[in-house]
Amino acid sequence: MPDLTLETEHGGLVCGVDEVGRGPLAGPVVAAAVVLDLDQLPKGFRKRIDDSKALTPEEREEAFGEIRRCALIGLGAASVREIDTINILRASLLAMRRAVTALGIRPDLALVDGNQDPTLRCPVRTVIGGDAKSLSVAAASIVAKVTRDLIMRDLALRYAGYGWEHNAGYSTPDHRRAIRDLGVTVHHRRSFGCVRMSLGGQLVLGLDEDSAAAH
Repeated sequence: MPDLTLETEHGGLVCGVDEVGRGPLAGPVVAAAVVLDLDQLPKGFRKRIDDSKALTPEEREEAFGEIRRCALIGLGAASVREIDTINILRASLLAMRRAVTALGIRPDLALVDGNQDPTLRCPVRTVIGGDAKSLSVAAASIVAKVTRDLIMRDLALRYAGYGWEHNAGYSTPDHRRAIRDLGVTVHHRRSFGCVRMSLGGQLVLGLDEDSAAAH
């Protein structure tokens, strides 16, 4: 269960940073930076916050609402075009940098989930499995996951048949079948093997790349 040990060890203004969406075949990668106001944490908050993957969708939504009331949040994303241009790892680090910038303040330390340092204007400490160790990182993982799921549900309304409202763009059997049967959309990651193999001779559904980047 994540706690505040890493935050209190450093002291000062500490933000947790995490990203969601490295693995999907479609959609952006989304990152969140969270600075918890320790004086405003609701009763029982620490017991309800966990790695986003360990929570049900309903628990994540409820936790997200609580986080918004007791934290400063910054969100960042990298588009499908950026993912295909600079690769998913660099795009993930870019989304993290954008999330920390969006806080509007300069933290004294960023606790970043994983083992890769994004280039930030503050000191960085990477923490493998950070969303299971740091309350701030766990909160960031929840915010990023809920935000990305909302984006994919919105896209699902415009691109029916791919199941993005429940698979969030991941490589599930129904998603792969839809790519085979319906084709590739502008929101699919062409640099990913499953999508790249499906592109031969197929029309790309939806807007052109420049128009899609504006959405």
